[in-house]
Amino acid sequence: MAQTLYELVGRDDHRFSPFCWRTLMALRHKGLRPERVPVRFTEKPKIAFSGQELVPVLVDGATTVSDSWTIVQYLETAYPNAPALFGGAAAQAEARFINHWADGQLQPAMVRLIIGDIYACLEPADQAYYRKTREARFGMTIEALAGARELELEPYRRLLAPLRATLKEQPYLCGEAPAYADYIVFGAFQWARCSSPYPMLEASDPIFAWRQRLLERFDGFAGAAKSFGA
Repeated sequence: MAQTLYELVGRDDHRFSPFCWRTLMALRHKGLRPERVPVRFTEKPKIAFSGQELVPVLVDGATTVSDSWTIVQYLETAYPNAPALFGGAAAQAEARFINHWADGQLQPAMVRLIIGDIYACLEPADQAYYRKTREARFGMTIEALAGARELELEPYRRLLAPLRATLKEQPYLCGEAPAYADYIVFGAFQWARCSSPYPMLEASDPIFAWRQRLLERFDGFAGAAKSFGA
């Protein structure tokens, strides 16, 4: 059965959504290679058939699923004979915690470092949408947020401490091999890498080495994505 994934795209085919990257890595983990359909911020009618306005949207035969967490649960159920993304109820519960941490803590800290670069990575029509929605969310201009980047760097680094400590002791968050909890966090770093040249990690950081292993996984799938290489 063929799959189609609708995913966010910026200028020059930069595909940078952290939620889409979680899903793409999960699909590869399951051995699935969907057709990838780019969707800009201002192209919401493209995914109106899903009954909502956000990517990713996965179409798997007659089934349409949206929301990255819902998609991965669907994949685990629909493809039980493919490699497991969780490995049991306890692992799924732990991945849910990681999911909330990435959504509520990691990505909000990261966006304050790269918001100006994300804006520059968009087509003009999408820039207007992004400015309106993000400035309403943060209560300040994109330029003001970007100008305060260095002040946000230390809180971001502190937030990474538990992640760094874990990856000093084991190669992946899930142990000896990656699973969905790794892909959740990797999606955030791939978001930054595909939308900004800002150096989010130092080469000596265990997180950098972990990210590199995931960039090389699946025959270098994520590493081949159009990026700024940061």
